[in-house]
Amino acid sequence: MKPTHLRIALVLSVLVNLGVLGAVAYRAMAPSAAPAAGESLSRHLQLGTDQLHRWHESEAAFLKQLGTGAEQIRTHRDRMIGAIFAETPDQALVDAERTAIARLQEEQQKLVIAQLLRERELLQAPQREKLARLLLAQPVGPSTIEQLHRD
Repeated sequence: MKPTHLRIALVLSVLVNLGVLGAVAYRAMAPSAAPAAGESLSRHLQLGTDQLHRWHESEAAFLKQLGTGAEQIRTHRDRMIGAIFAETPDQALVDAERTAIARLQEEQQKLVIAQLLRERELLQAPQREKLARLLLAQPVGPSTIEQLHRD
């Protein structure tokens, strides 16, 4: 092989290696959409002192309501499953529980949307963008019942 070809091969090899190193450095410096392990959302969003105080005030009531709603949904779901698999299925009870679950899920959706709107108001534009990216990155997949039936 001619010395010119070896030099070209060496230069190309160095350029490829530099490109790989540059890509790794870029990925390391790029902001992540998700909080690091153990990092709270408020820290990930880099809230200021006043923002943090308002965030925690808003969050406490929201989480309590969300938990209460989840427990109510669980209770109705358990009753509905019991009615479905009873010796004689009770269609009226199944329908009543399904309706109750749908109503509670709609209430929870409204609760989440109201909370996000409150959070939007206390965040600055870069923080809103960061939160929106994080929410969009959350997985949306099959329900538990769908997963059970696919296995």
